[in-house]
Amino acid sequence: MARTLDRLTPITRALVPRGVRRCSPGAFALWLAPWFGLLAAGLYASWLCLYEGLNQTNMDNRFAFGLWIFLDLTVIAFGAGAFFSGFLLYVMKVKELRAVINSAVVIGLICYSGAVAILAIDVGQPLRAWFTFWHPNVHSMLTEVTFCITCYLVVLAIEYVPLVLKNRQLKQVPQLLVFEWELHKLMPVFALIGTLLSFFHQGSLGGLYGVLIGRPFAFREGFFLWPTTFFLFILSAAAVGPGFLALTTSCVEAIARRRLVTDAVYGKLGKISGWMLLVYVMWKSLDTLVWINGTSPRAGFSAFNFYQSPPFGTWVLFAEIVLFGFIPALMLLHKRTAGRRPFVLIAAALGCAGVALNRFVLTIQTLALPTLPFDEFMTYAPSWQESFAFLAVVAYGVILYSLSYRYLTLFPQERDLSENKRG
Repeated sequence: MARTLDRLTPITRALVPRGVRRCSPGAFALWLAPWFGLLAAGLYASWLCLYEGLNQTNMDNRFAFGLWIFLDLTVIAFGAGAFFSGFLLYVMKVKELRAVINSAVVIGLICYSGAVAILAIDVGQPLRAWFTFWHPNVHSMLTEVTFCITCYLVVLAIEYVPLVLKNRQLKQVPQLLVFEWELHKLMPVFALIGTLLSFFHQGSLGGLYGVLIGRPFAFREGFFLWPTTFFLFILSAAAVGPGFLALTTSCVEAIARRRLVTDAVYGKLGKISGWMLLVYVMWKSLDTLVWINGTSPRAGFSAFNFYQSPPFGTWVLFAEIVLFGFIPALMLLHKRTAGRRPFVLIAAALGCAGVALNRFVLTIQTLALPTLPFDEFMTYAPSWQESFAFLAVVAYGVILYSLSYRYLTLFPQERDLSENKRG
């Protein structure tokens, strides 16, 4: 550790948290350089989409939703670890999550701010982006999604402020120290507000597909005003949020080459994710059976006709429910594999893949399938501008997380684990 600290400049040494190791400024710059390059390429692609128009993409009237919406829905689901972990820690008093709650806030901030940035490009007319707030369509679920995501992004930004104010240099300013303490006391309130906002917008994102009565593949019946997809989106996000948090923590440990949390934290994240995933998959299975035997036939379609157009065969349904659903849930809950870090990470990766597949199917397959006898099966492939615009979000996320990890205390257990290792 002494050799590592000797390579730090006085300014860097004064900014990094006490008692932890960080790489030299040169090594850190080399790590960030390719991500800044990818960010620059993505910003150029985004500028083309905003300046030239959405003709830079491969979306059209048939494929109004494409790569951006599919990945936005996926990223927002992965970012659910922020609101769900905050709810479990501050409301349900699951103390083990205190070791990763700061990281969860950063991940949530990255996911939601990145999603909002992509949506701003997807609007296609930035000068009218404010219309959705000033002239909302009160009959559209997207209105609720817009307001809830924006408000929750503000909540995440507020939750991120105390992390910044805990920097060892900023803590020397008495006014900032008092402000951080007062803000910290309000975290349970913000956690509850964030949970409510996330609950509604996660559900409305799913309900958006479930109410498409003209798209029998996606249309679902439900309870009162809400189709079953409303509740399935909430459950799936809550199921994979803790798992994605475990995966991210493991990746940071591998890159930094040090322990950041104990195995008990991985076990708790895996157990939470396992139970939520099991509930989600069981409800998803029941919903699928009702759709196959009731909803789809009443619309005049055999459900299996939707799986006759390659590459969307019945294997998609099997993969989503069994391979990426029941199997990881059982891995996380079975006594021989539950709590064991390698199995937790494998199961978490499978669960995240399942939710990503679900968002892909609902977005791309729904639009690709014909809805009228004279329609044809449509195909869609994103343009390079679409791909690089989203890769810019990935680069932005890596940069922000790297800076946060280097200069802020994301893992409170890191210092103790480092001291125990040296001892």
